[in-house]
Amino acid sequence: MKYTYSRVSMKTKPQFQMNGHKLPTATRIIRAVASSTAIETGQSVKELETRLQAQDSKYQQLSLAAS
Repeated sequence: MKYTYSRVSMKTKPQFQMNGHKLPTATRIIRAVASSTAIETGQSVKELETRLQAQDSKYQQLSLAAS
């Protein structure tokens, strides 16, 4: 099977793959990364989410793996 992925934006509705499962939204990916990082580092999930969503991030030019 061949899957194609498009760039995920924060306002994009979930897209569906061929098997009917929803692709994760950027918001859910950010929440998962923030939550995992918070568990490992003891930082606040909310603080980490805010930093990941910041427009001035030094990694802003990078896209998510599913993009």
